[in-house]
Amino acid sequence: MLDPTIVKLQDWLRAHEDELLADTIKMLQIPSVQGSPEPNAPYGKENRTALDLALSICEGFGMKTTDLEGHIGYADFGSGDRLVVSLGHLDVVPVGPGWKHAPFGAEIDGGYIYARGSTDDKGPTMASLYAMRAIQECCPDISARMRQVFGCNEESGFGCVARYMETEEAPTFGVAPDSGWPLYHCEKGIANLEVSVPLGTGELTLVSVEGGQRPNIVIDSCSAKVKVAASARAFVEEKLADSWDRNVTFSWDGDELGIFAVGKACHGSQPFLGDSAAIRVFRFLNDISPLSTSRYYGELLELTHIGGAGLGIAGADEVSKDLTCNLGIVKTEDGHISMLFNIRYPATWKGQQLESMCLAHLATLESGFTLRVARDSPSLYFPLDHPLVKTIVDIYAEETGEVKEPGVTGGGTYARAIPNTVSIGTCWDGDGKAHETDERYKVEHLFKASRIYAHILYKLATME
Repeated sequence: MLDPTIVKLQDWLRAHEDELLADTIKMLQIPSVQGSPEPNAPYGKENRTALDLALSICEGFGMKTTDLEGHIGYADFGSGDRLVVSLGHLDVVPVGPGWKHAPFGAEIDGGYIYARGSTDDKGPTMASLYAMRAIQECCPDISARMRQVFGCNEESGFGCVARYMETEEAPTFGVAPDSGWPLYHCEKGIANLEVSVPLGTGELTLVSVEGGQRPNIVIDSCSAKVKVAASARAFVEEKLADSWDRNVTFSWDGDELGIFAVGKACHGSQPFLGDSAAIRVFRFLNDISPLSTSRYYGELLELTHIGGAGLGIAGADEVSKDLTCNLGIVKTEDGHISMLFNIRYPATWKGQQLESMCLAHLATLESGFTLRVARDSPSLYFPLDHPLVKTIVDIYAEETGEVKEPGVTGGGTYARAIPNTVSIGTCWDGDGKAHETDERYKVEHLFKASRIYAHILYKLATME
């Protein structure tokens, strides 16, 4: 039987569901994709607008708000030595093609809210805010400081939480509503590896290849151009006649062949759930390449292996299992192809180990590949018997009747950047996947999440 205070909190939330939904829709209608820096808006105008809305809502609730130069903001209430923090983010990844609903329309259809950010992470962030508000309203004398944080750069580098940790204290307990239920106790390391190689020349000269929006999104459209020598024209034409991939189209412009591929976007931590248009392009180029250039195009294709074998970094550990590798951006610049890979590596590995493995493998290839580590975010790991982990597992079982073990993710949340913090669940069956087209969140799940968040946050504030 639930604690009477928890019942009171959840009854309050049920009575204010219309307000939660209305505020969530307002937030989802802001296209808060990172933009060009402006004064007091380091991540662009729209991210600033989203932060302003969040802080304005909190001020309306009577919370004390703080704005850290537009990087990140938060709202506080309560008093005491203990600091309990919930960290959500208001920025979203780019939209991409193929949406059936307006990406920022926040349309409700069949009981679901459709919008970029509905599940990742505006919907859960608003659910968390209302859980905080319920505690403020129902427990005015709570003996802990309660804080709701609103980040603006989670999807593009974590600069917001880096700024936060420059001046703010670490929480006693923190949660980031941005993962799977009941929580993820382990997050793989994340690295962005930029591999560069000169444009291939010869009978099949690579002129350009372009695709991708962010390292952590599977590429859903990609184009390339190659110049075909007269000596190889008949061979290439024969290969084109036998081409089988219906997601790849091509056209001639003199001796130049244009290639265009479409795929399916998804979160880069699980590239096997998507369909990379870039891999389709590189496979197509390899298929039509004459023998004289086959080594070059074969090596390009091998690099794209989603298990990291093509970069020489495939591997696993017992805690977090297999490494994953997503080619998130490919572009042509200064006579080179630049390929930016988003790697989710095993929790027990170190970034230096990953770099060494990749360098050793690239040195065995013939095309002249070079490597730059563009980002390395170390892993996060909490033992299963940690009090924070056990508390959240028990609460989820009490709320849902479902006993679930903590999970492991290749995704990266604020938990990895903030001490004493774990990521907690957001969605259930039927809700849309993060970073995919027609992202959606069931309205009833928004409400359900807010009730569970209230239970978790109250327990963290009061447990012995």
